[in-house]
Amino acid sequence: MINGKNTVVFALGGNAILQTNDRGTLKEQYRNLKETVQHIMPFLMREDVNVVVTHGNGPQVGNALLRSEISKDTIPPHTLDVCGAETQGSIGYMITQTIQEEFYRINIPRVVVSVVTRTLVNTDDPAFQNPTKYIGPFYSEVEAKKLAEERGWIVKEDSGRGFRRVVPSPMPQEIIEYKAIYDLINHGHLVVSTGGGGIPVVKRDQRLEGIEAVIDKDLASAVLATELKARQFIILTGVSRVSINFGKPDEIKLTSLTLEEAQKHLSEGQFPPGSMGPKIASAIKYLEATDGDVLITSSEALFPALKGEDGTWISRG
Repeated sequence: MINGKNTVVFALGGNAILQTNDRGTLKEQYRNLKETVQHIMPFLMREDVNVVVTHGNGPQVGNALLRSEISKDTIPPHTLDVCGAETQGSIGYMITQTIQEEFYRINIPRVVVSVVTRTLVNTDDPAFQNPTKYIGPFYSEVEAKKLAEERGWIVKEDSGRGFRRVVPSPMPQEIIEYKAIYDLINHGHLVVSTGGGGIPVVKRDQRLEGIEAVIDKDLASAVLATELKARQFIILTGVSRVSINFGKPDEIKLTSLTLEEAQKHLSEGQFPPGSMGPKIASAIKYLEATDGDVLITSSEALFPALKGEDGTWISRG
């Protein structure tokens, strides 16, 4: 416990900021955030818990890289780690503004703080030998090969739509700022952090060095929840419950899972790598290190889920 209260880490899904058919305008992002915050505000305003909110930044980083590429002849392009920092700042600001405005409206004096966060990864992580995470715009084969030669990029064809840059997605080991986040929580503040999984850094010669990689936001959130000894880890996504046999006639929506069952279903391939897989892997990572509980649900179903009427609860069993 921190400050005599249990801590809850909320991992917002990508749909909390951008919906499928959105263009990515600031107006759309604020609209989506306001809707999400209104769904979860009754929880955020509770005085008996500490709250940390984490978020994704995938589309926004993609746009930042695209802007950088379009303007490269006028303005020097930014590296991926710097683009990650930029989007952490901008999205963190928007989330902070949205929550703080709601607090002001209902006369809650709680301060909302956004922390640009770095995440430590191992230099010998196998992901560095096999980059798989597609980022940035599409290129023709000729353009892609030229960029690979000029910038040292690794490029691969992406689903027949063209060539894109690929970067490693190493496992998060530590949230560098977690002690500062702890202190902010201890002073009663609501903290927004670990955006997009944090900016990946490695230790070299007793210093931290930013690298061009992408960290899964839910796995990084699980690390933070573990470091803060959070009592609950809530992962908000686009569906209200986790399913096995998803999209098939025998689909089963799960109300609860034990840690062992989650491990079994994940190993059997029930949860695809690009969607529910990382969320289940994050839940497993957190539960293997704590005695807490994980809830996976949508923002709309949060309160029925907290009463056991919706959502999927995962525990050690």
